[in-house]
Amino acid sequence: MTVKTGKETAFVTGAAQGIGRASARRLGQDGFRVIAMDRNAAAVRATAAALAGEGLEVVAGVADVCDRATVAAVLGAEARVDVMVCAAGIYGDAKFLELDEESFRRVLDVNVVGTFIPAQEAARRMGAGGRIVTISSRGALGGTRFAHYVASKSAVIGLTRAMAMELRAARIAVNSVAPGFTDTPMTRSAPPEMFAAWEALEPEGRAADPAEIAHAVAFLAAPGTRFITGQTLFVDGGKSLGGLSI
Repeated sequence: MTVKTGKETAFVTGAAQGIGRASARRLGQDGFRVIAMDRNAAAVRATAAALAGEGLEVVAGVADVCDRATVAAVLGAEARVDVMVCAAGIYGDAKFLELDEESFRRVLDVNVVGTFIPAQEAARRMGAGGRIVTISSRGALGGTRFAHYVASKSAVIGLTRAMAMELRAARIAVNSVAPGFTDTPMTRSAPPEMFAAWEALEPEGRAADPAEIAHAVAFLAAPGTRFITGQTLFVDGGKSLGGLSI
């Protein structure tokens, strides 16, 4: 059944946890009706219920970002599509010489195709003024032990620019947020000593909080920033600048 609402509606993939969940919360706080999307039905319904308990208009939408039919069904159930945040993604740890093709393809499938499908389905339903926000990564600049992740996030940045160029005539803005090392369930899945070592490399000596990334997402999702398009905003405490502090 189509839901009638005058509010702008934002969809967030990967919303069951991490940056996706933080983005769903922030957009709800900013006055959007939010559709929290994830393939994990139990987890995304729990997220939506928790955020609704905070007084936010957030509902769950069960969809696999690599399955066009489920994505289209969630978007098609809403009266309007104003914002799409593509936050679903996966990571894997493997040395380049030990990386197998199955793992490489899986990361590219979820991180790149899983951005392309929701973005395309949203763009087909958006009017002028629509906004698409992808989540890339500082990892796109390179790194060790995750060549497949680096390749996927570099592709997301390229895809974002290509979408922005094609959709600008329709006045749909497409931008990307590139987080640095962030404290999420995905990064916490690493051994504690590895997490601590990664944190020590950050300029502030800590990982970003997902809410800090969500702040950037909300900025690019806001109606007032629709004149910005094709850009990638690094949110990493300055680590992408390189060099040493003195």
